Amino acid sequence: MKFRKFGKILLIGALSVGAIFGVASCVVSYTVGYLYVTGTVTVQPAGNGLITGYKIDHDTGMLTPINGLPISSGGANPVRAVLTSGSRFLYVLNRGVTAAGSANCTSADPCENSNITEFSVGGNGILAPQKTYTNIQGVNPFRIILDSSGSYLLVLSHDAADNYDTTYNAGTNGCTLALGTGVKTCGDITVFKIDPTTGYLSVVINSQVTAVNGVQLTYFPVPANPVDIVMNGNFALTLTEGTAGGSFPYAGATAVWPYAYASNTGQLTLTQNSAQPLGITGGTAILNANSVIYVLDNQPISTTFNNAGEVEPVQSASQLEPYTMGADGALNAEPGGTVPDDPTLANPIQLLLEHTGKWLYVANQGNNALGQNAQSGLAGYDLYANPYQLAFLLGEPFGSGAGPQCIVEDPSNQFIYTANYNSSNVNGYFVDQNSGALKPLQGVAAQYPLQGPATWCLTDGRTG
Repeated sequence: MKFRKFGKILLIGALSVGAIFGVASCVVSYTVGYLYVTGTVTVQPAGNGLITGYKIDHDTGMLTPINGLPISSGGANPVRAVLTSGSRFLYVLNRGVTAAGSANCTSADPCENSNITEFSVGGNGILAPQKTYTNIQGVNPFRIILDSSGSYLLVLSHDAADNYDTTYNAGTNGCTLALGTGVKTCGDITVFKIDPTTGYLSVVINSQVTAVNGVQLTYFPVPANPVDIVMNGNFALTLTEGTAGGSFPYAGATAVWPYAYASNTGQLTLTQNSAQPLGITGGTAILNANSVIYVLDNQPISTTFNNAGEVEPVQSASQLEPYTMGADGALNAEPGGTVPDDPTLANPIQLLLEHTGKWLYVANQGNNALGQNAQSGLAGYDLYANPYQLAFLLGEPFGSGAGPQCIVEDPSNQFIYTANYNSSNVNGYFVDQNSGALKPLQGVAAQYPLQGPATWCLTDGRTG
């Protein structure tokens, strides 16, 4: 077949247009997942909770609001939230407020009306409230996690209900029965079984400890003043023995308490007779990262006198401690593994392991004592070469909003987001896939406003 000159020009033009559209079609913007943020409303009564939701753009990481959100979290002071396997249901732990309406709940002035609110997750990320559960067995609940099977929820409370029994009896006190003579107060774990069809929750009875008249405990005691909890295979590890009498967020943990965990029944079984000291003084968080257990140790800020006789704060000595775990759940510190937090940051609160296991990030809330100038921000570590002896990433620390409360990776593993308590917003970053460095979206620290302080965040990769 022969073409005239004019026909050749048209053909070349058509091919050129096709090539252009072919290139353009390689960049198709679509929602890769959703980001949910729990928090409180600044202008409403203390602790009024809500859930804000954003669609995550696959190409840019930019966020757009989900229609119909924010909505009420179902209670006051939402503190944590989890998604079930398959992202069918979302559960929000609402901590409640004191009798006087304060969000500053302590053992002496505990929270009231705490609950778990269940939401179904629909198309386009829409959330619909389903049921509210008020049968948490402890007081001042503050952590909720999903087990590896996706069949059970574990809720950690700072105080067991038995702590408030003024007529103490060793034969009926659950803390004593489970943890030994002389233990009058403790924290506790409530285990809930998840109905796979409805998502409804039911309390798992403790088959290990019998009180009186053959009645089993409805919770699993842990040593007093727990701070955080994590699952690692067939173990549940509670970071505990924190600062007594403190208010949320609880801190100052010094030990870990391991329970053997049965994923087919939800039962927790003691593996040792006492909590294991970790040689730290300010534990705030614990993370399972490829079977390496990392503990954040937020050392207290101390003071000294300068040459003029004036009081000055001493630089924060916060650090990250790596451990291996033994067959009985005991943690073994790695020699030379202690890594300092970035000296320009302060008050580390949460850790994130990115999906390849090469980089670890620590969210630091910033200065809060003695006029110290340490800032909010993210420290970054390279653990690919040696997960027990970490090195700072080039370019860290990475900026954040004021008081990051949580840090998450998006479902496409391209972006990281922080939700911030003090600045009531969300920040987004690209993850450099070669170096692990975090770069603000579109060259600036993209900030998405919230209606009040953020308390937790999580991402959902199911978009259908």
